[in-house]
Amino acid sequence: MTDSKYFTTTKKGEIFELKAELNSDKKEKKKEAVKKVIASMTVGKDVSALFPDVVNCMQTDNLELKKLVYLYLMNYAKSQPDMAIMAVNTFVKDCEDPNPLIRALAVRTMGCIRVDKITEYLCEPLRKCLKDEDPYVRKTAAVCVAKLHDINAQLVEDQGFLDTLKDLISDSNPMVVANAVAALSEIAESHPNSNLLDLNPQTINKLLTALNECTEWGQIFILDCLANYTPRDDRESQSICERVTPRLSHANSAVVLSAVKVLMKFMEMLPKDLDYYGTLLKKLAPPLVTLLSAEPELQYVALRNINLIVQRRPEILKHEMKVFFVKYNDPIYVKLEKLDIMIRLASQANIAQVLAELKEYATEVDVDFVRKAVRAIGRCAIKVEQSAERCVSTLLDLIQTKVNYVVQEAIVVIKDIFRKYPNKYESVIATLCENLDSLDEPEARAAMIWIVGEYAERIDNADELLESFLEGFHDESTQVQLQLLTAIVKLFLKKPTETQELVQQVLSLATQDSDNPDLRDRGYIYWRLLSTDPVAAKEVVLAEKPLISEETDLIEPTLLEELICHIGTLASVYHKPPSAFVEGSRGVQHKRITGNVGSGESESPDTGSAAGASEAPPAVIQSQGDLLGDLLNLDLTPPTATGPPPPTSGMQMGAMDLLGGGLDSLMGDESEPPPIPQRTDTPQSPQLPNQSPSPPDYSPTELGGDLGGSSAMGAGFGAPTPAAMPASFNAPVSGGLDDLFDLGGGVGIPTGVNSAPKAVWLPAMKAKGLEITGTFARRAGVIQMEMTLNNKAMSIMTDFAIQFNRNSFGLAPAGPLQILTPLGPNQSIEVALPLSTVGPVMKMDPLNNLQVAVKNNIDVFYFSCQYPINMLFVEDGKMERQVFLATWKDIPNDNESQFQIKDCHLNSDAASNKLQGSNIFTIAKRTVEGQDMLYQSMKLSNGIWVLAELRVQAGNPNYTVSLKCRAPEVSQCVFQTYEAALKN
Repeated sequence: MTDSKYFTTTKKGEIFELKAELNSDKKEKKKEAVKKVIASMTVGKDVSALFPDVVNCMQTDNLELKKLVYLYLMNYAKSQPDMAIMAVNTFVKDCEDPNPLIRALAVRTMGCIRVDKITEYLCEPLRKCLKDEDPYVRKTAAVCVAKLHDINAQLVEDQGFLDTLKDLISDSNPMVVANAVAALSEIAESHPNSNLLDLNPQTINKLLTALNECTEWGQIFILDCLANYTPRDDRESQSICERVTPRLSHANSAVVLSAVKVLMKFMEMLPKDLDYYGTLLKKLAPPLVTLLSAEPELQYVALRNINLIVQRRPEILKHEMKVFFVKYNDPIYVKLEKLDIMIRLASQANIAQVLAELKEYATEVDVDFVRKAVRAIGRCAIKVEQSAERCVSTLLDLIQTKVNYVVQEAIVVIKDIFRKYPNKYESVIATLCENLDSLDEPEARAAMIWIVGEYAERIDNADELLESFLEGFHDESTQVQLQLLTAIVKLFLKKPTETQELVQQVLSLATQDSDNPDLRDRGYIYWRLLSTDPVAAKEVVLAEKPLISEETDLIEPTLLEELICHIGTLASVYHKPPSAFVEGSRGVQHKRITGNVGSGESESPDTGSAAGASEAPPAVIQSQGDLLGDLLNLDLTPPTATGPPPPTSGMQMGAMDLLGGGLDSLMGDESEPPPIPQRTDTPQSPQLPNQSPSPPDYSPTELGGDLGGSSAMGAGFGAPTPAAMPASFNAPVSGGLDDLFDLGGGVGIPTGVNSAPKAVWLPAMKAKGLEITGTFARRAGVIQMEMTLNNKAMSIMTDFAIQFNRNSFGLAPAGPLQILTPLGPNQSIEVALPLSTVGPVMKMDPLNNLQVAVKNNIDVFYFSCQYPINMLFVEDGKMERQVFLATWKDIPNDNESQFQIKDCHLNSDAASNKLQGSNIFTIAKRTVEGQDMLYQSMKLSNGIWVLAELRVQAGNPNYTVSLKCRAPEVSQCVFQTYEAALKN
């Protein structure tokens, strides 16, 4: 009879009966009772009341009974710590049992009982087991040290277990070596700077010797450890590669990938002209190909790893294109991954083979796969120039099939081919225009409109084609509307006499009849350009466009280096570093090897860590970098192991949309500007080039200072420009500073609340009904982001979370977003999020810009807002006079900026009191020829000091403020704080 009988009983008074059976004198009855207890425990019944009775059963020679009792102990020791001490003596006794299985069982169970009270009693038994004569006991004890370290790290270090563990690396038994390496690696992960695995050539030799004899999991631990070693020279690197290479033929795919990881890393040190280098490249291909004959799930993992390897070293698999050809019964996620690798391996030598295969895929029944295949043909054309003509011909053949979604994808990729090879394949435009009526997807319509606008001079009826799109302008998506606006303006500049009415119509639709701020702003920019300077308009709109390249989806090199160090792990499947999806993970600090050097330098992959940011000198802010920072790495939703995301729209050439949507709101209009006042009179039409321009008389306010979110653009269209910083000043600024000690002092620390009125940060129309208004406040020294979340949708919103992009001053949420109840339709909730200033740092433009992602159960939404810089002014920002004087003289004059504050009617004392509310402290005051001069200091949260001289002339409403700082880029923001505080 099977053990299932133990799970069927549901009698009353069962605990009492079990108690009696556990205390029986008959061994068989006792064992049956313990089995019933374990069965009850397994199905969730509380049998902790039987703890003393079960512990009494430990005194037995029966190995099966002992295992069952130990299992019970592991489960209930934490809830019964006082009772668990009863078991200590038995553990100590079992650790000296003549049977090595019992000794190992005792030490394994000791490591699993996570009770602080009894850990110190277990040190001596563990010490004996680490030096036991039986290797099975030693290997079990090695793992126990890692478990004990997790419970009480200090105890393990004090007892010298780590040194014993290091000694086990030299053990004669390979499994003991493997477990010692695994335990030390585990401990090193939680203590990345401890240098526990201090690898040297002698240790490496022992590991490589053990590698041949231990189990597959032991081999993986040792290979992962080897990957962290930096060889002294290329000879040692070659020697290690030679001894690791046999692992490539192992039956276990995890061992194969771990071996590939080691070889990929050590190849960096081998000279390219070395014969062994070429041999190694040839040896790496077959095991990777073999992995593709496994079941689909393993194939997918292998393909994701191969994707990384191909990006790093495409020469490894350049002759293996055929294995990546898609099979009819492959799951879609395998098909898409194979397709991606095919494009990466495409070259002049194999392009004919690849194109024939891709053309075949384009006739499949799976719509998503067909779309990808058509796009792949376009990518091949852009990547391999010699094949472009053949690719265009293939695409034209596909268009002739008249299959709707094939035609639409083909038009999208042909647009990209035009961008790559201008004035080369325009003969196909006529064929494209024939299919105009069948286009119903926004991306395809936008692509076709771009083609018509770009080559309007070659298309006789371009105006008619664009006019046909204009009929349903308001029903089109934003992408199509923007493209149509630009295309018609291009047409107007190329054929002004024939299309004046058409351009007037589209500008009117875009500016007067549209409520989309992006479209409206672009319309006003074109209107003003055409009205004031048609020549400039031509230079801007018809400017030569940069050529595009195919490799837009390559992983950034430093990230690729890190992911190569994680081959065979989940990071290589997600194509993200472990810190992006494992909470609290810092990961093992992998050493990077620089090519052909005698001794590689260790370098941490996590260069953007918060710690690194906070340790940087306060006077220097890191530069912004080439992407939109780490918002692109946000993981507010769990990663999925599906195929690659669909390619980004061909229309968004300006940035890589790694967010899968939402990037537009980061790059463009984050918060909707105030509505532009509607004029009652009809605006004049744009003038022809040969007519005198007569622009509509919109004021700068009506046009909007911030057109499309770009301050640079706004400045050219009547937006107020910031006060310029003069190169030199007429009056010496620091002339009278030496007599500061004779002057009146500053004022104490303010206790008031510092906040501005709430503004709309995220409009409901951009966030599927979620509207966020907010402001920043500094209360009792804590920066708070005070928000009102308003649900204007018809569905309930839950699961709110928030995350910030890296920013200039390291602002980050100090805790989670505390919204504990669901937000119902038409409900709003006030929430105050405390902020810290110890997050990652990256210079933003403007400096006080903050990019935010908010998640709920519906989606992730992105917006940006600007925080007043005085939120970062700390309460201890009052500098000593002597220090102030020395610092002012020490800061170079080139770092001084001077600003005018106009229309301010406060005397110097009132101004000082107002500024004090923003933590701007007056150090001293002096009067020279009727002019009051206030000397002030403020300190930012990152340690940057700003010194100021404020000049107030009685009867003159214009103040002058001079600012000195070691980081002069903050001066503009500080001036804005002065202006806001004094005029408020």
